[in-house]
Amino acid sequence: MRLATWNVNSVRARSDRVVDWLQRSDTDVLAMQEIKCKPEQFPLAAFEAAGYEVALHGLNQWNGVAIASRVGLSDVVTQFPGQPAFGKPDAEPLVEARAIGATAGGVRVWSLYVPNGRGLTDPHYAYKLAFLNALREAAAEWKDAPTALAGDWNVAPTSEDIWSEEDADAATHVSAAAREAFASFADAGYVELSRRHLPEPHTYTFWDYQQLRFPRGEGMRIDFIYGSQPLADITTGVTIVRDERKGKGASDHVPVVAEIDVP
Repeated sequence: MRLATWNVNSVRARSDRVVDWLQRSDTDVLAMQEIKCKPEQFPLAAFEAAGYEVALHGLNQWNGVAIASRVGLSDVVTQFPGQPAFGKPDAEPLVEARAIGATAGGVRVWSLYVPNGRGLTDPHYAYKLAFLNALREAAAEWKDAPTALAGDWNVAPTSEDIWSEEDADAATHVSAAAREAFASFADAGYVELSRRHLPEPHTYTFWDYQQLRFPRGEGMRIDFIYGSQPLADITTGVTIVRDERKGKGASDHVPVVAEIDVP
């Protein structure tokens, strides 16, 4: 089974490109982040015509997650236990559309969009850390089954995962607390699959649209698939599809693809 994660940065704007890549790459399951639409706005027909069913969770024009599968989808849930809420001080906190889980091809797949954090003194940063900690606690309960925590983690775990740790826009991605929270998933029984199969430094998954980041090679590695040990044991390889950052209408992220030898 070929399992991928991709922050598509608006599925309505890039549905043709995403579906075309799904078919060209022979991908079975795709976890998508930042779909940026409500369910009724999702371009479902294009995915269905290509042979994929879709489970999605979107509340407005921000955030939003989805899973497309051609090997079945069942037991769909739209948040994990303990998932924190966030809101402005004068508004009721909202559990945002940042997580969706489903079983596809015998694997429990979670599509996850970890909060950015915005700035080290911003309330969104505390929210980011709370999200990661709650996710780790929930994931510890799933570790004995083949489970994939796939998505945009908004953390560059090491100095080799970012072009410059002095990048002012990445303070919450390289902070000690964020890196510690990311690393703690290993203690919960998970293996970061791309690190195991792609140990090379400076293998990025995101390049900002501004300041010619992509042609300059100024990126970050922030999209990952954490697998439970049962899933890691049957994962045979991982690819980062850098070429999908090229051309007209590209997302600022690229797909990360895991090859899984499902019994």
